[in-house]
Amino acid sequence: MSVARTSKGSLESGGEPGARDRILEAAFAAFMKNGYAMTSTLEIATRARVSKRELYALVGNKQEMLIACISERAKRLDVPADLPLPHDRKTLEQILISFGTKLVHEISDPAVIAVFRLAIAEAVQAPEVARALDSIGREASRAALRKIMAQAAEHKLISGRPAELAEQFAGLLWRDLLLSLLLGVAVRPKPREIAERVRNAAAAFMQLH
Repeated sequence: MSVARTSKGSLESGGEPGARDRILEAAFAAFMKNGYAMTSTLEIATRARVSKRELYALVGNKQEMLIACISERAKRLDVPADLPLPHDRKTLEQILISFGTKLVHEISDPAVIAVFRLAIAEAVQAPEVARALDSIGREASRAALRKIMAQAAEHKLISGRPAELAEQFAGLLWRDLLLSLLLGVAVRPKPREIAERVRNAAAAFMQLH
């Protein structure tokens, strides 16, 4: 029996996205088109084909919708549950390659780059966009890298503060790619290009430590 549900990622009967999914999709599209400050909850409700009452009941106000949109994307940046523990330096390098590949692939997604651009564009009128992106979106990848570095330090494979080690690897990984993507002067790297970038970053990091 098909049951209509409104939880995240659910489908209503007939395979249509649930109301909450439609609201988040509509909110994201409206934010990208008009900017956060200029988007009204009425427009989001209209795009999502729901009433404003339903919109507030399922998601909340506009800021809560923004946080939900960012949170959905941030979940993709958690450390994969199947990554092995770094019990030797070769395994650590493989872990950095695996996670680095996921990180570049996810963050270079045009939808994610669009969120960064939105935060920059709204930095003055709606600073809550940047705060939400930093505390939810960016912190997800930073926390994941810190966890990897902390495990490696615990096994005495490297030495240093996990936060500083994570920042160092991220710098080697991205170089100027993220800025170039934000400026629109670079395109999303292809899988082969991502693989080469990540291998070089991991090798450089291991050589430094």
